[in-house]
Amino acid sequence: MGTDDKFDAKADQLKGKVKEGVGDATDDPGLQAEGQTDQSKGHLKEAAEKVKDVFKK
Repeated sequence: MGTDDKFDAKADQLKGKVKEGVGDATDDPGLQAEGQTDQSKGHLKEAAEKVKDVFKK
């Protein structure tokens, strides 16, 4: 997994957690959903990179 790709995936996950937390604090279901979506996007990126690494071997 490339360093930049790993950083992007973790950044998306962190950004999503922050958005979800702010959404919880402000009682904004739209922001909560957006945060969950960002987290999922980060997890998918991470999984895709792991699959790429498996096939590189």
